[in-house]
Amino acid sequence: MMSDHDNESATVKPKPPSGRGKFPAGLHVLLARGAKVGLVIRRGRSKSVCTVLWNRERDTFKLGQWMRGRIYERRCDLSPNGTRFIYFAMNGRWQSETKGSWTAISRVPFLKAMSLFAKGDCWHGGGLFLSDREFWLNDGYGHTELKAANDVRRNVDGHPPDYFGGECLTVYYNRLQRDGWVMGKDEYQGAVSFEKKQSKSWLLRKLAFAEIGAPPGRGCYWDAHELRHESTDTVQAFPEWEWADFVDGRLVWTSEGQLRAARLGRGKLLGEKVLHDFNDMKCESIAAPY
Repeated sequence: MMSDHDNESATVKPKPPSGRGKFPAGLHVLLARGAKVGLVIRRGRSKSVCTVLWNRERDTFKLGQWMRGRIYERRCDLSPNGTRFIYFAMNGRWQSETKGSWTAISRVPFLKAMSLFAKGDCWHGGGLFLSDREFWLNDGYGHTELKAANDVRRNVDGHPPDYFGGECLTVYYNRLQRDGWVMGKDEYQGAVSFEKKQSKSWLLRKLAFAEIGAPPGRGCYWDAHELRHESTDTVQAFPEWEWADFVDGRLVWTSEGQLRAARLGRGKLLGEKVLHDFNDMKCESIAAPY
């Protein structure tokens, strides 16, 4: 069952997908810090979005719930143990109980709200987990609490270190830095850059763009990536990668609606494979088991 909140080098520029008649599914991944799980947020062109649990030990995937509307993936977070999901969503039903946009906390991988805060606009929203039982709400102009879970509580003093504005970036940039990305001091190719190292040889650079008039298939906030092998001093640009990270000793990324992985060899990627293809999924009604 679904409801408003039950379910909800060279310059790096992306190219439209090749071999497809339309843009593929968009993917963003959240990683639990203290457990080998992840949550994939899958969005499509039909104004629907779903969440999928990723078991990182077995590379298996379990569908959570669908929602008609938009989840702002850069304002989301997972609890360290991977059991709770905080997200900001919008469906534009401005006369409803949630005022058309809301922040919710759910049980992974579902969307049904355990804690629910009506918002009514798209400024701020979402938040960050400070621990398994505490969260910071990106409140901004104010939420209205509709429901509160017993096992998690809001910490009104738990502000992240830095403020980057009233939309996605305060949550997103602080989440990246908390999770091991180093933020660059200067603009890089028109973007804010973040870097993460794997061993002494490999460096992954994330280029976080925030712009009006983004390339086709991108929103105003979008990422591209570069991979550098420091021993050979080679840099490869991957503008088609929506999301990428070093995960459990390997490189994992999303591209053309697929989650892919490869091992890191001496100057090259080894054994590239598709972990899961999210393109052919269709919206369906699924009830949360709580």
